[in-house]
Amino acid sequence: MKTAFVIVTASLLLSACAALPGAVRPAIAATVDAPAASQAAIVPDEVTGDTEKNANAGLPSVELTEELMYQLLTAEIAFQRGDWQPAYISMISVAQQTRDPRAARRAAEMAIAAKQPEEAMVAVRFWRTLAPKSDEATQYYIGMILLGDDLSEFQEVFEQRLRDVRPQSRPLLILQVQRLLLRAKDKNEAFEVMQELVAPYLDLAEAHIALAQAAFSNNAPERARTEAMLALKTKPDSEIAALTLAQVIPDKKESAQSLQSYLSAHPDSREIRIAYGRMLIEQNLYDQATKEFEILLKDQPEDLTTLFALGILGTQTNNLKNAEQYLTTYLKVLSGRPAENRDPAQALLVLSQIAEERKDTDTALAYLSRIEPGEAYFGAQIKRAQLMGERGELTSARQLLAEFPGTSEREQIQVIQADAQILRDAGLQKDAYQVLETGALRFPENIDILYDYAMAAEKLNRLDKMELALRKVIKLAPTNQHAYNALGYSLAERNLRLPEAFKLVEQALTLAPNDPFILDSMGWVQYRMGKLAEAETLLRRAYALRSDTEIAVHLGEVLWARGEKADAQRFWRDARTKDPKNDSLKNTLTRLKVEL
Repeated sequence: MKTAFVIVTASLLLSACAALPGAVRPAIAATVDAPAASQAAIVPDEVTGDTEKNANAGLPSVELTEELMYQLLTAEIAFQRGDWQPAYISMISVAQQTRDPRAARRAAEMAIAAKQPEEAMVAVRFWRTLAPKSDEATQYYIGMILLGDDLSEFQEVFEQRLRDVRPQSRPLLILQVQRLLLRAKDKNEAFEVMQELVAPYLDLAEAHIALAQAAFSNNAPERARTEAMLALKTKPDSEIAALTLAQVIPDKKESAQSLQSYLSAHPDSREIRIAYGRMLIEQNLYDQATKEFEILLKDQPEDLTTLFALGILGTQTNNLKNAEQYLTTYLKVLSGRPAENRDPAQALLVLSQIAEERKDTDTALAYLSRIEPGEAYFGAQIKRAQLMGERGELTSARQLLAEFPGTSEREQIQVIQADAQILRDAGLQKDAYQVLETGALRFPENIDILYDYAMAAEKLNRLDKMELALRKVIKLAPTNQHAYNALGYSLAERNLRLPEAFKLVEQALTLAPNDPFILDSMGWVQYRMGKLAEAETLLRRAYALRSDTEIAVHLGEVLWARGEKADAQRFWRDARTKDPKNDSLKNTLTRLKVEL
């Protein structure tokens, strides 16, 4: 049961917890993907004491003459046409004539958009000269410096700011500085600048946190660890210091132990418990993670992220009753908070899976029908059609698929595959073949459609069609082991061209040496070639990797041929227990005249 949810839920576990604020990541100095100066990180007003409102208070009074209007319009028109240089020159000229910082800012934006860093820096410097109290101008200025090769100007700016800032705001500014320096091109120089900037403030835990983050990003783990430990020693109750220490410790188990140790001394720390829970999930320790999130839920019984995480954890620990309870509570709480920007689709999908697992198709369909248009909507309709087909509503299922043909090629292919599968499950092999044949004509180079088409042809014993399709898959995707394996096995199953079958499966095995199904195919080829000992070895290895019904049937037949009839019957009985309706088992027992 546990593996039934892996595809849908494994990726959800960490994404479910991603919204939790206590993730073990750079505690403050998170990486900022902002190559342009216009996206420079903000140094908060409460730190600098300046506001853009104050900066704008001194704007010059400029008369909008016809000549000025003409200059502005021609600059904008030129820029829209892609002529950045005349547009930039005109806008800088306006800024020089009017001393208006807004024109300098616009010139900077034009140069940045045109990817002209030197011109951008000229405009930004001028903007900052015209509006020295503007935080935004300073942000652009800092961003441009970080894109260059010299951080001396950056150091000068922030040495002054660190001296001038209020003592109670200095820790936050130190962490902001480190966040900015993460974008510097030269990591070694950035680390040296960080060391010099915080040298006078090493009595602050935040100084050591910033150094730990800087060392970590500079690939100096031992220094990072030393600084993080100093931060925690300086301020033992600092959650940021504890999170930083956990982040810079390379060994996941030791990292988790550091968080666990902090929790022992500070059991009410929600941030650390969240981070600890995430680390347990990363190590697949789902039972332990569940306990941590249950503690979090006691503190905040209606926390949506915790409820969702516990629901997903329930599927991983095979506690579907708890999973269902948490996820239904999650949906109930979410419905009462219309302002929450959360999509309930993933919870509904997992709940539909739980209902499907207990054979409650009506409830599964009800959950799927509640999924509204969005990322999960198309997939939900595919699943609805599949469930309807499973309970015999073939016409309705196919009609539903016809209503959602898909907008992209990927979605259209999904519809074709789902339609064919519904027909196959209903025993309509010829109809499934026709659907896939049409699909292969429509998408002649899609290997998924071609492979499914080949398998449908094989079911109808249309070996020429099957081989053509598989050969085409091999041509389009030479490393597709499944195509080699399918063709080789199909030949061996019919006792045809065995040397060729051997080469095909051998190639598949080269591409995927530990695939149990390819090992099974090779074992079956060896059996057909009369090499019973080799066949038994391969099939036993395949069965050890995966105790699949088909592998058990093949292994049983090889053992029967070798006179080991008791062992053969044991494998067949195991196969019957797992899949009593298996056609391969029935045909084998009938052909060999065996009664179990």
